[in-house]
Amino acid sequence: MFVYEKKLQYPVNIKQTNPKLAKIIITQYGGPDGELGASLRYLSQRFTMPLPELKGTLTDIGTEELGHLEMIGAIVYQLTRGLSEKEIKESGFEDYFVDHTTGIYPQGASGTPFTAAALQVKGDAITDLHENMAAEQKARSTYDNILRFCDDYDVKDAIRFLREREVVHYQRFGENLRLLTDKLDEKNFYAFNPEFDKQCFNNCMKKK
Repeated sequence: MFVYEKKLQYPVNIKQTNPKLAKIIITQYGGPDGELGASLRYLSQRFTMPLPELKGTLTDIGTEELGHLEMIGAIVYQLTRGLSEKEIKESGFEDYFVDHTTGIYPQGASGTPFTAAALQVKGDAITDLHENMAAEQKARSTYDNILRFCDDYDVKDAIRFLREREVVHYQRFGENLRLLTDKLDEKNFYAFNPEFDKQCFNNCMKKK
């Protein structure tokens, strides 16, 4: 059960509108390496994880990613609120505006709508943890790229916070991978799926 606290994980207080920057940052709302995909990935993977510690990490991080999705939505909203038609035309925001006005829509910076095809739930703990580590690095790279085009301190401050959390998540998933493989037969942990081949996993656990 999730408990919603009515505040952002990190404050977003942007003073200047910038629709051109909003079109870039929207990619972390619904792009291929964005927060929507991350939350769905982790909150889906957790069900079949073979250890309670792994389930707990995925639940915690998946829930936090929902908070990050809310932060990105707030950033895009604040960058586009109160725009005039002239500002929309001069910034190149009209293609987004025609489809969504200034609503927050899950898409990438290229304009491609969100698709679950960008994420994976394999049902194999080792595979999924590697997937998650790669996903966190890709998200970190995306935030690095966003920062290259951003000169607004208020925006950079929030983006830097989100970038830091991707690094922390990468570390947590790495710790989970080590925890899992330490509990398996180190000579054979790639020979079976610890989520599906329950008998093999149970036998390994008994040997410890």
